[in-house]
Amino acid sequence: MSDPDTEAEDGTEGETEDAPELMYDTLDAWFSDFLAHVYARDLGQSRVWCPEWWLHPEAVYRLDALWRSWEHLRLDGALGPSVWLRDHLDPHMAQLMSPDGPFKGCDHERGHRRPRMSRLPGDPPDGFF
Repeated sequence: MSDPDTEAEDGTEGETEDAPELMYDTLDAWFSDFLAHVYARDLGQSRVWCPEWWLHPEAVYRLDALWRSWEHLRLDGALGPSVWLRDHLDPHMAQLMSPDGPFKGCDHERGHRRPRMSRLPGDPPDGFF
């Protein structure tokens, strides 16, 4: 009988690969020790940032995706960094730092200046789905 944890993609039994060890244990460690240094930008009207980014659910979700994709792609020394920059970092940071993005209304020095929307409006009527 085969163990689904050790079954290879072709249906044969094989070795279970251990997940590679993370370079950073947490999102905040990766942000502070890596991203904040690598992606330094002038901030102003065309780029918005919140020093309390962890209070923005979309920012946490995007930055977590960036951290996890970086941890995976850093292991591919040939193309991993370039793929990560092109396919992950640049599009996510453009969305995060957009003047109309999740940090709209925030100031990179003072943090939040006005309340933000807590969720998108739109609850379907009961029984619609």
